[in-house]
Amino acid sequence: MRLPLTGAVIVALSLAGCGTVRESRFNPFNWFQRAESVETQAVGVVPDRPEDPRVLVARVTGLAVERYSGGAIVRATGLPPTQGWWEAELVPENGGEPVDGVMTYRFVVAPPLGETRVSTPQSREIVVARSISNAKLPRVRQIVVIGAENQLTTRR
Repeated sequence: MRLPLTGAVIVALSLAGCGTVRESRFNPFNWFQRAESVETQAVGVVPDRPEDPRVLVARVTGLAVERYSGGAIVRATGLPPTQGWWEAELVPENGGEPVDGVMTYRFVVAPPLGETRVSTPQSREIVVARSISNAKLPRVRQIVVIGAENQLTTRR
């Protein structure tokens, strides 16, 4: 009688502790929540790289952060005004180092070589990703991806 009762108490206490781990920052599934959109001012060429002809993507439509064994992958989706935009990249600001816990990226794309159609939003969508190492990740509390019309932010 004593052994089953002791086992039941241990199981109950263990399960009760799971609720606090679920909301803690030690749980990798809740490190970065949903992205929030903020309007930005229009900017042309990327200031850090004046020789780079790429411009900010018109609109950042999605932002997700996914854990993997080496750190985290920042995945952003952008929507340019027409088809044919290419050479997309998330360019880190501040030398790729977080400032006050904020890691900021610019979503840049190269314009089409010729005139292109507008077509549907799904056909214009561009997805880019960038890795953040395990060494840098503990200093990151917020990730910001900047586009020409808006920026998306996710926090942990």
